[in-house]
Amino acid sequence: MSTLPRAARFVTWTNAWLIGATSLDEADDAIRARDTAHHVIGLPGQPEPVPLLLSLGTLRNLGTRALSLALPVPGDPLGLAGPREFTEAAIELGEAVVCEGAGLGLVPHVIGAGVQWQVYDAKPAVPESFGDASLELAHTLQEVIDALAGLDVARWRPEVAEALIDLRAVGSRTHDGLPPGYAPRAEELVTRARRCLLVCELALADDGGSATAYEAESRRRALRRLDHAARRALLAACAPPR
Repeated sequence: MSTLPRAARFVTWTNAWLIGATSLDEADDAIRARDTAHHVIGLPGQPEPVPLLLSLGTLRNLGTRALSLALPVPGDPLGLAGPREFTEAAIELGEAVVCEGAGLGLVPHVIGAGVQWQVYDAKPAVPESFGDASLELAHTLQEVIDALAGLDVARWRPEVAEALIDLRAVGSRTHDGLPPGYAPRAEELVTRARRCLLVCELALADDGGSATAYEAESRRRALRRLDHAARRALLAACAPPR
């Protein structure tokens, strides 16, 4: 996950627009990024797909006060509080947006070079604590680095080891970072979480240098802990600015 998930861009740029930190046009451009077009399907009172630019105004008119992010995986519905139809769709795609105040959720479907956001009824989950999520990621990262070092990181693919080493430093703001209105500490946490997710994505593609089934399973458990902590940190960092 070298770039922000689409749902994270949707959440953060819409939140920035809702608090007046950016314009509607800027939010629309940033959410779409490299995609040709985004449409929202299933908005109340809208039988046809609605372009993203118009959908943001509609969501605000429907009572949306802020947006929150969900990054669930099977067995770990992080950021979700139901109902079932929304939860299942979000887990299948691995990301979703929850509109606080409107009782709606959106799940992105990539169609060719565009994206269609399907609307569902949704309940907001309990917000993640920024401090707790940040500490969990820091502690989990150190535990995972130590565990993987004991499994001979040198035998990994070079890009995995390089990404892991790079996690010890937090880089500067990137073109795919958070919008105006978010604090520097949120930007730093997003950077670290994204790097951790990239390490997990690369490393879980195979068993690396594991020599035994026990080593392979130990490595997978460590990486799954890091994946959860990184997704939780990303949720906390993308929460509405207060």
